[in-house]
Amino acid sequence: MKKTGKISKEELIYKAHKDKEKHVMDLKLRERGMWVHYLFQSLLATFSIFLVLLVLQLATPVIVAALGATAFVCFAMPKNITAQPRNVVGGHMVGVLSGGVCALLFISFGGDSTFIHIIFASLSVGVTIFIMVVTDTEHPPGCSTALGLVVHPAVPLDVALYGGFILISASIIAFVKHALDPKLKDLV
Repeated sequence: MKKTGKISKEELIYKAHKDKEKHVMDLKLRERGMWVHYLFQSLLATFSIFLVLLVLQLATPVIVAALGATAFVCFAMPKNITAQPRNVVGGHMVGVLSGGVCALLFISFGGDSTFIHIIFASLSVGVTIFIMVVTDTEHPPGCSTALGLVVHPAVPLDVALYGGFILISASIIAFVKHALDPKLKDLV
């Protein structure tokens, strides 16, 4: 590697990785008062999920997993583009629509072939990624929403019910995050 006096991006990544290996805890905790943000934002995530589960009282493990990931994105990386309300709600909306369509297609095919089930489950993720990127609503947990709607055995009414649950839940989490956004810091 030619020495030009500048540090390359690869060298910076390597140095950051080497430095991180030496520590068990995040180095940001050394900054004055940062532990308060870690605690506060973890409690906000706890409160948001509590609020969602209390208000809606509908939970299936496959669907709720996407909400846990959304809480992480919103409260550990609040300044990231994927944590912005448009992306949170939009990403889940795309996941509900593409996952819902794939689930309904699977159900309409009779819903008894494992191979067809795998095809529609996989397709739901690919379609969700494509639509999120095209519409600029990238929110990775939206793919979990799509996959969850297809993987979970359901009837058409369940697809609509779970889809509504996810959209309302994502909106609640996005609202709590947005309301307290000025107080939040990126922890990751």
